[in-house]
Amino acid sequence: MDVSEVTRNLSSLGGAKWDMHVRARALAAAGHPIIELTIGEPDEPMAPALLPAMAQALQAGRVGYSNGRGEAALLDALAARYTARRGRVFSADNFLAFPGTQTALYALMRGLVNPGDEVVVFDPCYATYEGVVAGAGATMVSAPLNPDTGFSIDFDALEAVLTPRTRAILLNNPHNPAGSLLDEGACMRLGELAVQRGLWLICDEVYEDLIYDNRPLVSPLNHAAFDGHALGCASISKSHAAPGLRSGWIVGAEEVVGQLVPLAETMLFGNQPFIADATAAALGDSGETAARMRESLRRRAQLVTAALDGVAGLRVAEPQAGMFALVGVGGSDLGLDGHAFASRLLEQAGVAVMPGTSFGAVTRDWIRLSLTVPDEVLQRACDRIAALCA
Repeated sequence: MDVSEVTRNLSSLGGAKWDMHVRARALAAAGHPIIELTIGEPDEPMAPALLPAMAQALQAGRVGYSNGRGEAALLDALAARYTARRGRVFSADNFLAFPGTQTALYALMRGLVNPGDEVVVFDPCYATYEGVVAGAGATMVSAPLNPDTGFSIDFDALEAVLTPRTRAILLNNPHNPAGSLLDEGACMRLGELAVQRGLWLICDEVYEDLIYDNRPLVSPLNHAAFDGHALGCASISKSHAAPGLRSGWIVGAEEVVGQLVPLAETMLFGNQPFIADATAAALGDSGETAARMRESLRRRAQLVTAALDGVAGLRVAEPQAGMFALVGVGGSDLGLDGHAFASRLLEQAGVAVMPGTSFGAVTRDWIRLSLTVPDEVLQRACDRIAALCA
């Protein structure tokens, strides 16, 4: 018996993008001292509000079934959070609860995109996006970001790839891997383009709480004019240092979100009540965990820039948000692309990074460094990178 076409389409995706991470873990397991800068695992303890709220919920027996939309207390907490931050009023009906951003993204693709449609994704992009698009039976079309302008949107390049088959644009803001931010002008232009072309604008905003220097998030979701086109998703994985809890959500216009409930009910029923209770409590906390992460990540981004930018032909795209920094290696005397550079760095210097090819063609000559290790470890890794190029 043959598996489905979607399953076949997914068979070539996923694993290869993470080969450097897998190799690094294997070397570490064999006893080699590897500095691992491959993935964004928060190095802060999870937000303190989560554990007591979970314990209280478990002791109260909150382990039964939820419902297709999510627990009422969580939806109310989300509405309060977005209303306070976005300059407009949100209600519980604007939200759907999911176990993490990845599941929410998959639900959005399945709910908004038809097989054979095209979804425009900016290059570079998070490594799982191609699979999320393919899982809906759609085709991913890349629109290159511009490294020379801080990985901003090139609207000429974007409009050049739009076709009658284009159904959606997938926007990661703040951006992974570049750490770039959407500005107000680009936000309005993108939203207006979606309205004019009749496109969905799907906004992955999981790094919202990790924007440096207290800058607000500029988002299409802040503008009522884009309701019916813009939907978002996020989670507590980054903001509350709890990626393993798998607690996320979709946000959008009531009439659109409501239509997605039956789809959600075919996948799951909200998220676990005890996790929903803990998430609701955490969403109302002081934000101290995110604040500490923002400060340490900003400081480490500056450390990477100081240590590597302009050294031996290297180039750092200093991020404005998030957990990563991109380093251009194409100008080094080694003459290696990002994948070959990352491989040599792992083998000869014991430093594991992600090659830019894991994120797209634009970053072929770049590597991505995680900033979620102590400063002294990151400095040691940067010293080894510089030494490799010397």
